[in-house]
Amino acid sequence: MARTALALRLLLPPLLIGMIVAISFLEAPLKFLAPGITIPLGLGIGRLVFTALNSATGIVLVVLTLASLRPRPARAPLVLLASIWLVYLVEVAVIRPVLNRRSDLVLAGAQAPGTDWAHYAYIAADAALLALLVALAVVTVRRLLPATVTAPRQPVGA
Repeated sequence: MARTALALRLLLPPLLIGMIVAISFLEAPLKFLAPGITIPLGLGIGRLVFTALNSATGIVLVVLTLASLRPRPARAPLVLLASIWLVYLVEVAVIRPVLNRRSDLVLAGAQAPGTDWAHYAYIAADAALLALLVALAVVTVRRLLPATVTAPRQPVGA
């Protein structure tokens, strides 16, 4: 079980990093540049994709949290994991509902008020998630490395 937990702690942060980069920073802005994509169509696609991303992120975070509690939790990874959870919960409970209300209006054909702040907040939250996930991955890997690494000795006179 300890090896499985370790493998999950090593693999899941990079998985989430890839998912967030691929969807938030590549797919989301590029879809509106595709020929024939209207704002309502792009919003409809975006809602489906971001709902799937948020659901997958939640599942991965639950598994990562459970894996991080075994065999004995370390303080630094748990603090980073708690921070990741906080940012994720702000994204899905505070920012996404604002964006969803706006897209509901647009999809219904109504004029929607600008919510640029919510888009920027979501981008900032995703950037924070990326930084925290990278930090978690680094801390996890560093815990596996020996405390000190010595350089190989050079022969005298070399």
